[in-house]
Amino acid sequence: MGRKWNNIKEKKASKDANTSRVYAKFGVEIYVTAKKGEPDPEANRALKVVLERAKTYNVPKAIIDRALEKAKGSGEESYEELRYEGFGPGGTMLIVEALTNNVNRTAPQVRSAFSKNGGNMGVSGSVAYMFDSTAVIGVEGKSADEVIELLFDAEVDVRDVLEEDEAVIVYAEPDQFHAVQEAFKSVGITEFTVAELTMLPQNFVAVSEDAQAQFDKLIDALEEIEDVQQVYHNADSEEE
Repeated sequence: MGRKWNNIKEKKASKDANTSRVYAKFGVEIYVTAKKGEPDPEANRALKVVLERAKTYNVPKAIIDRALEKAKGSGEESYEELRYEGFGPGGTMLIVEALTNNVNRTAPQVRSAFSKNGGNMGVSGSVAYMFDSTAVIGVEGKSADEVIELLFDAEVDVRDVLEEDEAVIVYAEPDQFHAVQEAFKSVGITEFTVAELTMLPQNFVAVSEDAQAQFDKLIDALEEIEDVQQVYHNADSEEE
């Protein structure tokens, strides 16, 4: 399970190093999620999840407020949620999620990123069956045993609770995201090292040193696409 946390850590570190790009992507995601429901996170659970994620990436309040105000307005900027699946160097599998107002722009860009960096796109369903949608929430200052007891008392079911890198990481079903957070908040824990709804691979692929450089280029190329929100993969990122 530690490998899963390493994958999330690497993705988060990459985003932390590209803050302006990350903030822009969150702005779009917040706008789209608020527009689909209510611009009030208490009335829109999906929006609440996005805002919790934004908090862990230190997205400025001004960007969040601007996206929410835009969603409240009369403008109708239409976005589509898209998922692309493909294969990368070293036998890796990737899922690419995008929000776009121009499908004819996004699809060729994703396809080009794959083809120019040792990969190729697959058909819908060719990769997704090897990943599980998962809520991942991390806290500091508690032991795994304390967290397990806390979640038990709150009657929250989770997949796993592990101590990893001085934090306790909770893996749960996506519909338990809020329940896990509320359990922590009930004992005064309001800051999370990670709060994600993510796609975790069921199995990992060890990437050779030769394939690693090209794999990294593929990930960078995909994440640089303006419409791409998330890139998930099954490359083994565990340090030797």
